[in-house]
Amino acid sequence: MKNQNNYDIIIIGAGPIGMACAIEALQAGLSYLIIEKGALVNSLFNYPVFMTFFSTSQKLEIGGAPFVTINPKPNRNEAVEYYRRVAEKFDLNINLFERVNQIYKNGEGIFEVQTVKANYTASNVIVATGFYDVPLLMNIPGEDLAKVTHYYKDPHLYAFQNVVVVGANNSGVDAALETYRKGANVTMVVRSGDLGPHVKYWVRPDIQNRIKEGEVTALFNSELVEIREGEVDIQTPEGIKTIPNDFVIAMTGYQPDFSMLRQFGIDLPETLCPVYNEETMETNIKGLYLAGVVCGGLDTHKLFIENSRVHAEMIVKNILDN
Repeated sequence: MKNQNNYDIIIIGAGPIGMACAIEALQAGLSYLIIEKGALVNSLFNYPVFMTFFSTSQKLEIGGAPFVTINPKPNRNEAVEYYRRVAEKFDLNINLFERVNQIYKNGEGIFEVQTVKANYTASNVIVATGFYDVPLLMNIPGEDLAKVTHYYKDPHLYAFQNVVVVGANNSGVDAALETYRKGANVTMVVRSGDLGPHVKYWVRPDIQNRIKEGEVTALFNSELVEIREGEVDIQTPEGIKTIPNDFVIAMTGYQPDFSMLRQFGIDLPETLCPVYNEETMETNIKGLYLAGVVCGGLDTHKLFIENSRVHAEMIVKNILDN
């Protein structure tokens, strides 16, 4: 174990919002440490390799560092490189591949932060862990098979295979289109009667035309009910449909790590939206703050990088005011 270190602020999560909080702390003259259980901007790193953001590059900027791209909208690779360069520019104090196990206040009102590698103390803690680490499970037989994934990265793996894509929001539509273009036989299983309302406007006509032409099969008002090694069962309005299958890409969505938030002592009502002050981002525990999409609970379409960058300023201002 390292010697114990004390900081004004410990930030959990080295995503764009955690980094924005660190930059605000740095510019305010506060000591800080970012602790991240994976790679820098770990969630973005795990996005599909060819993903294009809905937002323009300007809306993804942090710390006043310009995000330059020749494209109207940046892609995943450009974003990962941009945030790496930002971390380098500000020489951010970041411990990567270090999971936080516990946070609690000691008798003196100071936060004790225990990780897999060290113990730290801090006057304030910011949780900026996002929501990408815990997939929403289908809870059906066969979901634990190796051919099933809740994280889609590169379409080449699925070339010439029978692929089922569960879901019809952006991630599901992207997976269906990209794997189809690598020669996969793609069947989309969609619980509702249409594509998701948030599908990117420039992608929607593409998937609609592929479905119309029969190049991608879409089973609406349907659910995957069982997965086996060589086939799957799908509940459709006409009854159970069994089709050959090599891979299942389950784009069913994600949620924050609620068990971790509870362990930290943050109040979670039945809605599973964490309790915090919307003006200061402080939770029910004094000095413990939330920042970024983790604040939205199950409503993961509510907060994004572009509309939660401001959390960093709000938090550091409140810390300085106290």
